[in-house]
Amino acid sequence: MRALIQRVTQARVDVAGDTIGAIGPGLLILVCAMRDDTAEASARLAAKIAKLRIFKDDAGKMNRSLNDTGGAALIVSQFTLAADTARGNRPGFSEAAPPETGEALYETFVRDMQALGIQTATGRFGADMAVSLTNDGPVTIWLDV
Repeated sequence: MRALIQRVTQARVDVAGDTIGAIGPGLLILVCAMRDDTAEASARLAAKIAKLRIFKDDAGKMNRSLNDTGGAALIVSQFTLAADTARGNRPGFSEAAPPETGEALYETFVRDMQALGIQTATGRFGADMAVSLTNDGPVTIWLDV
C-alpha cells in the first residue's frame, strides 16, 4: 500500500458541500491500495504510521508518534497515488488495485488504524471529495509498504 501523510493542525473532507469527516491535530492520510496489496500490507502500513515519530516533543524535536500525542487521523482514499508518469504527459493508473479490492483494503486500513487506538475520520471511497487542511510544519511523508 502507498500513503502520503501530512501532519496537520486540522483537516476535513467534504462531499457535495457536506463535511463528512474532520479532525483536529493529527495526520491527514491519503492512501492507495496497489495491485498486489494484501490485508497484511494494510496492517504493516497502519502500524508504521501509528508509530512514526514526526510530532514535536517538549524539546521541539520530532520524537513523538500519533500514538504518543493522542492525535487523530483523517483517512482519504486516493487512487492517483498510483500514478505512473514515466511515459508521456497523461498519468497511467494500472498499478492501482481494482476498485472493489481498493475499497476493501481502504476499509481494512481504517479498521487497522482504529484497532491501534487511533481516532479516525474518513472520506468516501470513489467520491469526488474536497479536502482542506492546515499543514503543520509542513511535514509531509511518502510511505510504501
